Amino acid sequence: MHITPAVVVEEYEWVQSREERIVPLVNDVRDDLGELFETEVDHISREQYREAVEDVFVDGDLAVNVAALVRLLRELHVDEDYPGFVVDELLGRELAGMIAGTQPLRLLGEATFHYADVHVHEGESAGADDLDAALAAGFQTRLPGWDWTEGESPFTVSGQI
Repeated sequence: MHITPAVVVEEYEWVQSREERIVPLVNDVRDDLGELFETEVDHISREQYREAVEDVFVDGDLAVNVAALVRLLRELHVDEDYPGFVVDELLGRELAGMIAGTQPLRLLGEATFHYADVHVHEGESAGADDLDAALAAGFQTRLPGWDWTEGESPFTVSGQI
């Protein structure tokens, strides 16, 4: 695989084009997690998704890595799937974490990937489901809508040192 600036643009456009699939998936995941954690979680819009995709791909260092993982997952297929189970899970988890952001969001994106992955079953290749789950988990974590992410943390030490 050879990643060039043109390939990054192709993958950016492909991820943008997935909005009809990923936005409802994000909102389903948020509904499920909100119910599990007994909280209301805002849905995201297609515009928010498109803006978040652009934010990820505007950062060239992040973009090249996200594009590489997207391309790998798009092309990954293992005969009878199970022997390749580990590699598609590894790539999906890493992609979700990259998209989610820095810690602790990165870890939450990775954890959410596993939740989303068991609820996504669409695609012919081993990596297709994991790719959709990774995009949904990463962007749902990156985007606002969770009350605990709104406002300043009660653990901020600013002004106390």
